[in-house]
Amino acid sequence: MTDHQPTDHPMTDRQLIEAAFADRTRLVEPEVRRAVLDAVAALDQGRLRVAEKIDGAWTTHAWLKQAILLFFALNEMAPSEAGPLAFHDKIPLKRDLDKAGVRLVPPGAIRYGAHVEPGAIVMPAYVNIGARVGSGTMVDTWATVGSCAQVGKNVHLSGGVGLGGVLEPPGASPVIVEDGCFIGSRSIIVEGALIEAEAVLGANTVITSSTPIIDVTGPEEVVYRGRVPPRAVVVPGVRQKTFPAGAYGLPCALIIGERKASTDRKTSLNQALREFGVQT
Repeated sequence: MTDHQPTDHPMTDRQLIEAAFADRTRLVEPEVRRAVLDAVAALDQGRLRVAEKIDGAWTTHAWLKQAILLFFALNEMAPSEAGPLAFHDKIPLKRDLDKAGVRLVPPGAIRYGAHVEPGAIVMPAYVNIGARVGSGTMVDTWATVGSCAQVGKNVHLSGGVGLGGVLEPPGASPVIVEDGCFIGSRSIIVEGALIEAEAVLGANTVITSSTPIIDVTGPEEVVYRGRVPPRAVVVPGVRQKTFPAGAYGLPCALIIGERKASTDRKTSLNQALREFGVQT
C-alpha cells in the first residue's frame, strides 16, 4: 500500500476515484477498490449515470468515466460462456435481464456497467459499459451503443446504427440521443455529438463534432456543429469546396424539414421520412 497524507474526514467515493485515477498505485487500497466497484455497480443498476440533463443542459460526470477506466485496470481477463458462445474478457455480460424487464435477443450483448431501462428491446446488437438506454427504446440488429452513450426513451436505433464510445478524456461529452429520436439505418454518431429530442436522421447520416449540419429550409443556410436541433429531419448531403487540385464534394448533413405532429407516434416514424422523400 502506498503512503498518503491522512485526513480528518473520510474521502468520498468520488474523491477516492479521482485520487486513484491520478495515482494508480492507490488501486491496491481496499477503500479505493470498493469505491470503483460500487460506482460501476451503480451505473449498472441505473442509480448513477455518466451524463445527465441538469437545468436544461447536459453535464458529464468525469469521475464516473474514471471509475470505468479504473475498473478495467482492476479486473483480470477471464473466460466466460453464454450457451455455445465463448468469451475471454475483463468485463462480464449483464445478468438478470428478466428481473430488469429487458428483452435481449441472441446473440446480442449488454456489458456489465451499462443500464437498460425496463421495456427496452435489444436485438442482436451491442451495448457497452457506461451506456444508458431508456425505456421503450429499440436497439435494432447490429446497432452499437458505445461506451457511455446516453440514449433516451422511445428511441429507434435502426439496423447497423453506430453510436461511438467516449471514455477518454474523462471530461469529454458522450454521444447523446434524446427521447423520441429515430436514427436511420447505418447512421453514425460519434465524438460526443448531441441529437436532440424527436429528431429524425435518414439512413447513412454521419454526425461528428465537426460535421456541418446545415438547415436549408430557409432563405439562408443556418449551420450547426455537434448538435442536431430537436424535431429536425436530417439527411446526408454534400457541400462543394475548392482545393488547389479542384472542386470536391465534402460530406455534410442537411436539415430539410421539421417533424410534424402527425408523425409523433413511434409507429409512424418511417412516414416522417417518406414525407421528405428520405430513405430509412
